[in-house]
Amino acid sequence: MSSSFGHLFRIHTWGESHGGAVGVVIDGCPPQIPLDVSDVQVELDRRRPGQSRLTTPRQEADRAEILSGTFEGQTLGTPILVLVRNEDARPEAYADLRDVYRPSHADFTYEAKYGIRNWQGGGRASARETIGRVAAGAVARAVLRHFGVGEIVGYVSAVHTIEAKADPVEVTRAQVEAQITRCPDSVAAEEMARRIDDARRAGDSLGGIVTCVAHGVPAGLGEPVFHKLEAELAAALLSLPACKGFEIGSGFAGTRMHGSEHNDAFVIEKGRVHTRTNRSGGVQGGISNGEPILVRAAFKPTATIRKEQDTVNRDGSAVKLEAQGRHDPCVLPRAVPMVEAMVALVLCDHLLLQRAIAP
Repeated sequence: MSSSFGHLFRIHTWGESHGGAVGVVIDGCPPQIPLDVSDVQVELDRRRPGQSRLTTPRQEADRAEILSGTFEGQTLGTPILVLVRNEDARPEAYADLRDVYRPSHADFTYEAKYGIRNWQGGGRASARETIGRVAAGAVARAVLRHFGVGEIVGYVSAVHTIEAKADPVEVTRAQVEAQITRCPDSVAAEEMARRIDDARRAGDSLGGIVTCVAHGVPAGLGEPVFHKLEAELAAALLSLPACKGFEIGSGFAGTRMHGSEHNDAFVIEKGRVHTRTNRSGGVQGGISNGEPILVRAAFKPTATIRKEQDTVNRDGSAVKLEAQGRHDPCVLPRAVPMVEAMVALVLCDHLLLQRAIAP
């Protein structure tokens, strides 16, 4: 099973949803990068369950422990291991799912591939695996800051049919964190919260879109063929649980434009070459062009719902399922730090790759 990601800045996540702990090993982090456990904890606090009425009621403090790779507030250049203990695991709550395949979950496919699966909350297929990603993303952010790259800001831009009105480049983290939906448009945020509440009460779920912008990314990151920056970003975001779609820049909307409308004209302002528009999303020819990186990730409705569904069991018999347990009625609010983390990991990796070859 592949649980590794990255080229030079490489991570390996480990652990199951209802096991003893989850975490990540980070290899390839440069030495002498200022790093404190609080840098990791602030991101895990944004991802943790039980933070509002819109999220799963599972109560986990998600306290980070850095067991290696740092000394006196700096990275050593050696592997960094971050561990988070599971404190509110309830594996017995999933006993009735031992022999049942949950619709749109990984139950059937995991068993088809490995001949065995962890039915306790989904095991590695649980979104709890993303704790390791978010922790590693916090370390990647520290590296990016050290080398002068700007902030990465993600936000919920859509839930179900509700779309936020916001200029992605102008959205601030403070605006995002002011709303439990993590949507900076207060009017849309209120409607999103109401819609999620309605779905939760009905035993249903909703999906939506996270938009993410990376500021201050230098030109030259990425490769021109198989490791294009947008391809790496797409692979990173589509590897997140429940993520089913990826766009960069104009995305699919660009298909409805003429080339004369879509092209990003180059101009010189204050002695710097940049583009007047940013329909490329900050990437051209697979390489960053110095404009903000703008991506969007689409997340499906949470697969576990209380409404009755048709499915089958391991014996091949048709059964009805009304799933119980503690689940998010909408993954979007907690997906924001996950998306930011994956963007940070890709950019950090390619920044180090570029520094290795730059004259």
